[in-house]
Amino acid sequence: MSENRYIVVEGVIGAGKTSLSRMLSERLAAQLVLEEVEENPFLKDFYRDRVRYAFQTQMHFLFSRYQQQRGLRQTDLFSERMVSDYLFQKDRIFASLNLVDRELSLYERLVAWLELDVVRPDIVVYLQAHTDTLMARIAKRNRAFEKDMDRGYIHRLNEAYNHHFFHYTDTPLLVVNTDHIDFVHQSEDFADLEKRILSHRQGTVYYTPIEKGRPS
Repeated sequence: MSENRYIVVEGVIGAGKTSLSRMLSERLAAQLVLEEVEENPFLKDFYRDRVRYAFQTQMHFLFSRYQQQRGLRQTDLFSERMVSDYLFQKDRIFASLNLVDRELSLYERLVAWLELDVVRPDIVVYLQAHTDTLMARIAKRNRAFEKDMDRGYIHRLNEAYNHHFFHYTDTPLLVVNTDHIDFVHQSEDFADLEKRILSHRQGTVYYTPIEKGRPS
C-alpha cells in the first residue's frame, strides 16, 4: 500500500497546525507548505469589523490559496513528501461563517471552479481543541493582528470546523484532540502522533494519545 506522501494538517486558529506541520516536515525531510496568513492586508481590519471586511478578506485568502495550490501540481509526490498547514476546502468554512447571501453566492460559484485544480492529500490531520485552549494559545503567541480576536467568533469557528470534519469523507482523516497532549515539547507525544499519521490509510479515526509510563 502506498505511503502518505502528502499530509495536510488542519485546525482552528491556535490549534497547533503550523507547529505540527513544521515538525513533520523537518522529521520527514518534506517540502513545507504554509498558508500565507499575515500577508493578507485586510486581516487586521477584519478582526476589528468582520461585517465590513469579510468579503475582501475572504477573496484575498481564496486566490492566495489557489495560486499556491496551483504551484503544488508541479510537485512530484512519487519522489518528494509534502506537508501543508491548511486544506484548501477549509476556505468554505470561513465563507459560510462570514459572508452574507449575495457574497456567498458569488463565492460558491468561484470556489467550485477553483477546487478542480487542487491536489488531493493522502491524509488530513484535524487538530481539535476546546475554545478556552485556543484562546489561551492565541494570547500566548501575541500576534499583532490577533489582538482584537473575539472569543465568540473563535467559538463559532470551532463549532463550524467540528461540523465540517464530522462530515468530511474526501480523504483519510485523523482527528486529534490536542487539549491534553503536547507534541511540541514532549518528544514521546510527537513520536506517537507521527506514527499514527504515517500509518493511517482509510476512513476517519479518532486518535487516542499514548498513556504516559506505558509502551505505545
